Amino acid sequence: MMTTATTVRHLRSLAWAGYAAFVWAVLFAALSFYWAAGAAAGVDMNAPAITRPVLARDPGWIAILWATGGLKVIAGLLALALVRQWGRVLPRRLLLAAGWSAFAIMALYEGAASLVQHALMVAGAIATPAGLGETSARWHLFLWDPWWLLGGVLFGLAAWHCQRRPQAGGGRCHDADR
Repeated sequence: MMTTATTVRHLRSLAWAGYAAFVWAVLFAALSFYWAAGAAAGVDMNAPAITRPVLARDPGWIAILWATGGLKVIAGLLALALVRQWGRVLPRRLLLAAGWSAFAIMALYEGAASLVQHALMVAGAIATPAGLGETSARWHLFLWDPWWLLGGVLFGLAAWHCQRRPQAGGGRCHDADR
């Protein structure tokens, strides 16, 4: 069994994941806001079914970009709440459920499962849907899927950090060193 000092050191060593997840989310949000504001560089890395309406400035798709950017900022704040003292304002169960859900969606679904699926498409083992396109399948395999996987792993580490801390302050997550 770890001593209290060893436990605190171990938990502090995982706090970086929450900060890294925050940076990951903010960078991802910035890209959504960039495209929503009308910039076109990099839009073609997405599926043609997405690229065409975004480049045509379809109001519905532009609203989706703004909304997803906002959701990514909220996800970044969740990552910080998992490792910062101000996260104590949220109930521990809610915070952990949100953190582990982010891990599952990002790392397991958007990351790992999509990575396997896109690898099979690029290898020719399964058909690539026309709405995705072969070029976009490669972008997903080599950029988007690893990006989602990275974010998910960071959120999982931050949630684990929060979960492993001794319950204090009414059973809420917070950084032991703050």
